[in-house]
Amino acid sequence: MPSNEEKIVKNGKVYAIIIRSDIKIDGVEFFTPEQYPFQLGLHIREVGNDIRPHIHKKIKREIELSQEALHIIYGKVEVDFFDEEKNKIATIVLNSGDTMLLVRGGHGFKVLEKTKMIEVKQGPYEGIEKDKELLKSKFHKD
Repeated sequence: MPSNEEKIVKNGKVYAIIIRSDIKIDGVEFFTPEQYPFQLGLHIREVGNDIRPHIHKKIKREIELSQEALHIIYGKVEVDFFDEEKNKIATIVLNSGDTMLLVRGGHGFKVLEKTKMIEVKQGPYEGIEKDKELLKSKFHKD
């Protein structure tokens, strides 16, 4: 894995991987270990360095941990990270062009500037009652 990505880590467990817009790599780098249920990589390809056409085979997978990736197209978002015991463990700011993989634990977002972002996560989505446990937040009235 590249050494110039940021990680949110507590007790040896990775909670998030942040890839800043100015990251420098050569070729293709993956930021996730092969055993993660969600894979995140970055390609820097020259003209002619094509990807051979392919089809992904059907493979039955059992996923216990939902992971999601966010890409900030433009704007600024403050992200709070929580461990499995609901303790806040870190806060970072994502800016235009940054990408983040949420690996485990909880998270919350405060929009600091008008933001356009892409979110990709595993599905199917079965509704808020089955999918999420909402945490207390200073930004949200319960």
